[in-house]
Amino acid sequence: MRRRGVLAAVVGGLLSMLMLGAPAFADAGADTGESIDPLILDVMAEVPGGVIVDAQHAVWPRLGMDLVVLEQRSAVSAASVGSCATGTVCVYTGSSLSGAKLSWSICGIFSIPSSFSAKSIADARSAGYAQARNNSTVLATAPAGGWANIAGTATNVRCVF
Repeated sequence: MRRRGVLAAVVGGLLSMLMLGAPAFADAGADTGESIDPLILDVMAEVPGGVIVDAQHAVWPRLGMDLVVLEQRSAVSAASVGSCATGTVCVYTGSSLSGAKLSWSICGIFSIPSSFSAKSIADARSAGYAQARNNSTVLATAPAGGWANIAGTATNVRCVF
């Protein structure tokens, strides 16, 4: 009987630690004085599987998708296009590669969350092209190593080898 009591206490303690730890993770931005950007919260609500990296950055590992609200001040490699990292396709909320950035590290056809209003597209790959489309209508095409402004409402990005 004593063994069951010890086991129950251990399990109860583990559950308590998990429950106490959960609010800290959900409110991680509060510890640093930062709050999660509303665009990140909107896109996370719309696209399941996202992980918050910090107040301006979230990733969707299974989709190869990355959202950065403020441009990161990091070194830009020779093959990148603006802040669009080498090997990725990116869309931006502003024209001429400005504003928040949503990027994919894998090639395919990807939905743009309706909470993200894409105004420009970049293709930082070495071959092929990327298109911003409204359903199947092409709104803008960025060649490999290039970018383009988007005219209209883009609902998806198509990456072609």
